[in-house]
Amino acid sequence: MNHLELLSKLIETPRYSREETAAADILEACMKERGLSTQRQGNNLWSISPATSGPTVLLNAHIDTVHPVSAWTRDPHKATLEGDKLYGLGSNDDGGSLVSLLEVFCRCQKKNLPYTLILLISAEEEVSGKGGIESILPLLPPIDYAIVGEPTGMQPAIAEKGLMVLDITAHGKAGHAARNEGINAIDLAIEDIEAIRRLPAQLKSSPLLGPVKMTTTIIHAGTQHNVIPDECTFTVDVRSNELYDNKALFNIVSSQIKSEAKARSFRLSSSSIEETHPLVQKLLKMGKKPFGSPTLSDQALMRFPSLKMGPGESCRSHTADEFIKLAEIEDAIATYQSILLD
Repeated sequence: MNHLELLSKLIETPRYSREETAAADILEACMKERGLSTQRQGNNLWSISPATSGPTVLLNAHIDTVHPVSAWTRDPHKATLEGDKLYGLGSNDDGGSLVSLLEVFCRCQKKNLPYTLILLISAEEEVSGKGGIESILPLLPPIDYAIVGEPTGMQPAIAEKGLMVLDITAHGKAGHAARNEGINAIDLAIEDIEAIRRLPAQLKSSPLLGPVKMTTTIIHAGTQHNVIPDECTFTVDVRSNELYDNKALFNIVSSQIKSEAKARSFRLSSSSIEETHPLVQKLLKMGKKPFGSPTLSDQALMRFPSLKMGPGESCRSHTADEFIKLAEIEDAIATYQSILLD
C-alpha cells in the first residue's frame, strides 16, 4: 500500500498508548512488504540500512495517539478526506510524519548511502512510557544524530523543553478550626506555591526556549470543615530549558521551599542541537527557520544531537477534528529526501 493508504488504515486502527499492537502489526506487514529487514520489540519497530562508513542517522516517529476529546464532530477513527485535508485521530500527530519518514526510508534503500540510516517507529510516546523508545535505544548502534518526526510545519525545532513533575507535601499540625490551635498545612503550601511561582524569574532564560516554566496544577488538603489540615499536597509541572537539567532544577526548588518535594522522574530532559551542526546548517541553506519547541517528544530520551521536524502543525495535535493536509505530506517527503540524499 502507498503512504496515504497506510495513513488511512492507521487512522482507522485505534492505537492509544500501550494499546498499539494492531497498528504495529499493520506497520510491520507493510515494512516487510516494502522489502525492509524489520525488527520488533513490544510495539516498537525498526529497520537498519547499513553503510560501511560514515555517521549513523536515526529517523524517528511514534505510532501511538492520545484518546479523542469529546468535541469531535466526525468519527475520530474514520479516515475522512475533504478536499486536501485528511481528518482522523493521529493524522497530524504523528501519522503524517510516520508515513513520510517510512516512505523516504524505503527510497533510501535503493541508494548507496554514505551513512547508516535507522528508521525507528516507537510506541508509548504520548505517555513517555518506558516500553517505548527508551527500551529500544540500547539495542541500536551508537547514534550520531536524529531527525524526530513531529508536526512542526516542516520547520526545525532545534531545542525542546523538558518535563519534570514534582509532588510536594506541606506538613502542619491538626487542630480544631474553632480554636487558635494547630498549624494549617494549606497556609504553608500557599507560601511555597508563591515561592515556586516567583522562582523562574530568578533563573536563566534561553534564547530559543525562553524561561523555565513552573505551574502548580493540582492541590489536595483537609478532611472536613472544622479540622485544621495537617497535610497539604500539591503537584507542580516543571518545563525546563536546555540551560538546566532536571536534577539541578529539583535542587533549586527544594532549596526555596519548606515543604517536602519529590520528583517523579528526572529522565525527560530538555534537548538541543547546536546551530553549527552540519544538519542544521543544511536546513538553513534550504531556507528553514530554526525555533525552540515548548512541547515534549521522544527527543527528551535521546542523549545525542537531535532536531524535531515534520508535516502538520502542533496546534492541531490532541484537538477535535484533527487533520493533515496531503500537500504537507508530499512536501515532507520531498524535504526529507533532499536532506538525506542531496
